[in-house]
Amino acid sequence: MSLSSTLVLGLIAGATIVLGLPVGRIRRPAASLRLFLNATAVGVLLFLVWDVLSAAWEPIDAALGSVHDGNGGLGTAAGYGLIFVGGLAVGLLALVWYERWMGRQVAARPAGAPARPQGPGAMTMGEVQPPRGLASWSAARRLSLMIAVGIGLHNFAEGLAIGQSAASNEIALALMLVIGFGLHNATEGFGIVAPLAADVDGDGVPRTPSWAFLLTLGAIAGGPTFVGTLIGHTFTSEPLSVAFLTLAAGSLIYVITQLIGVAARARRSDLLAYGILVGLVAGFLTDAIVTAAGV
Repeated sequence: MSLSSTLVLGLIAGATIVLGLPVGRIRRPAASLRLFLNATAVGVLLFLVWDVLSAAWEPIDAALGSVHDGNGGLGTAAGYGLIFVGGLAVGLLALVWYERWMGRQVAARPAGAPARPQGPGAMTMGEVQPPRGLASWSAARRLSLMIAVGIGLHNFAEGLAIGQSAASNEIALALMLVIGFGLHNATEGFGIVAPLAADVDGDGVPRTPSWAFLLTLGAIAGGPTFVGTLIGHTFTSEPLSVAFLTLAAGSLIYVITQLIGVAARARRSDLLAYGILVGLVAGFLTDAIVTAAGV
């Protein structure tokens, strides 16, 4: 398959993520609805973690099987294992460090507070600079961004699979991958915007995200599918795929802990359980549809 045709497939697979983004523009959702949406996002992300880790473990499992059959050594399995653990560690801990750094940025320059003690030559209240960039974002928006980044890493690995299949002239497989990944991306878009249901401004008024903001999140999460397709069509690399899959898994695990923390503070374990169940069912249902279609 030509490069241009392959890139069209990657674009289609990544673009379906926008189908779930309009949920983020629900105006003034009830508190119970916000918690349910949050919990459903947890369910969708839990499915993705399972899906990602299963795919990342396959090369290790195959290498260990070769050792058992006497056709390979432990070096290959150990190498993949190091990539697996390293990817998980970087994906998980990088977000922990980032969140701590961001917390220090927000605490250091709160809006309306003086940047340093007042006195001769000191800045006046009118000269105080409020936080800028990501430090000025609400916690809900930063969490949505982290979800988009985690899903983007996952989708990059999916793009690699599409590109590699097309480069090997396995056109039927490439088309089925596009259908399957496209279905999954549609549910992932919902997981990205779920935290935005609880987003409020400085006065406690619910904030509706702009279409530009939602499309930016969609580009961060879905765009890597296109990039991965381009790279996958150029060369094949199973270690690279494992690295990005485990990076995605680590970042998604961190995000899940944050979302569960939101539900725990609300003390609504019932809504948490219902939402997780719905999200898991949605994830496995799309996977079942894809499998039944022959992927």
